[in-house]
Amino acid sequence: MKIGIIGSGMGSLSAGALLAKDGHAVHIIEQNYLPGGCTSSYYRKGFIFEAGATTVVGLDEHMPLRYILEQTAIQIDMKPLDRPMQIRLKNGQQLERFANLEDWIREAERIFGPKGQAAFWRRAYAISQFVWETSLQQQSFPPSSWRDLGPMIKGFRPKQLAFAGLAFRSMKKMLQQYGLDKNPDFMAFVNEQLLITAQNYLEEVNVLFGATALCYTLFGNYYVYGGLYQLVKPFCDYIEAQGGQLHLRRKVEQIERKNGQYILQTNQGPMAFDRLISGIPINNLLDIWPNKKLHQRYKKRLLQSPQLNSAFQMGIGFKRREDSPVLHHQIHLKQPLSQIGSQSIFLSFSDPIDWYRAPLGQGVASISTHIPDPARRPVKDKAALEEEILKVLDEQGYIAQDQVLYRHSSASSSWESWTQRKFGFVGGYPQFLKIKPWQMLDARLEKGAYLCGDTAYPGQGIPGVALSGIIAYKKLLLDG
Repeated sequence: MKIGIIGSGMGSLSAGALLAKDGHAVHIIEQNYLPGGCTSSYYRKGFIFEAGATTVVGLDEHMPLRYILEQTAIQIDMKPLDRPMQIRLKNGQQLERFANLEDWIREAERIFGPKGQAAFWRRAYAISQFVWETSLQQQSFPPSSWRDLGPMIKGFRPKQLAFAGLAFRSMKKMLQQYGLDKNPDFMAFVNEQLLITAQNYLEEVNVLFGATALCYTLFGNYYVYGGLYQLVKPFCDYIEAQGGQLHLRRKVEQIERKNGQYILQTNQGPMAFDRLISGIPINNLLDIWPNKKLHQRYKKRLLQSPQLNSAFQMGIGFKRREDSPVLHHQIHLKQPLSQIGSQSIFLSFSDPIDWYRAPLGQGVASISTHIPDPARRPVKDKAALEEEILKVLDEQGYIAQDQVLYRHSSASSSWESWTQRKFGFVGGYPQFLKIKPWQMLDARLEKGAYLCGDTAYPGQGIPGVALSGIIAYKKLLLDG
């Protein structure tokens, strides 16, 4: 079959690689000059900066990215991180997110006190293990056709039923269960950690997703040499080696179904396909597809700007002094940032020996922080926001002002320009307690057309979008 895939994010590339392995003619259609979407890198002033994501998770047993790499034999040049993250709390204490569960429990007890910590984290870790194990057992979830029922029954395990009730409980309730809701420092820590992994706070994130989000540092975290474009490029190379094609600078302007084919009107002329996969957000897809049935079905399920997040991002090229043994840091701010109200920033350094990204003796720092309701929160003074962030980095000993060689920043308008994502929103659809996992957007739009990426189940992050690509691939095959 000739299959068109709109967008070249990791959801699209995951589905595309699996379809190419099966011998299908895969065409990746990307409006930008670089593939990868929010999982990419770009060159500027002698440095390679990350476009969005900075860390890779998903290579442990039962995880989606590992499954795809095993199926395709794609190789990625990366190294495991012994210490996945450090966190600077508002009170100045430094917290180490150790990769080993028992080490992490001791650290959490040191910072937050012993009450409830060991029991909470052991339970959260057990839930996260269940979620990952189930993710590849249920590759037709959520169901939207009788065709999904056979694979779902085949993948059913009694344990799945036992854990399903956790979708109805919030992370706030779980903290209450262990007496941790009376610990304001721990509550603040959990909220800021959930924001970078589930895009929402503990009142809204259900236990299945929340426990998994909080425990991602307890699984393998990896650094990709050369930037995350070097995660994307091997996927593109693999698809092309199997006979597929990557079409860059080609923007899809309209979709129609005609004579059993999907006709894509692009800025470089029409393209016709037997099957279609959309890796772009559902908000964008409906803008270019005048399909009444789809619009009727999704009208009330689309999330709008007040429910979404964009990001303010800075890239810094700097002179190295002392190299931090930890590459990823979350800094909880004493005062929210002006203009956007964000209460934490996420900081990632390039590896000291990653000379692809920076010359010897220099480094790259990527800084990102949330912009809630991006359509109504334009950043009118980027320079002022940059100065606020640089002051925090200087005062807390991460990067001194006189180390900075080059800096630039982007806000929601830049994200909208770079990725074409509506409102410039990033991070996918946030978790909301009223939306259960089986109510999230399914991969099947109609028989013959499928959805992947961070607005489809299960949501954001490289493991999440990789799983969405697997599910889109499986449902396409099921439908024949």
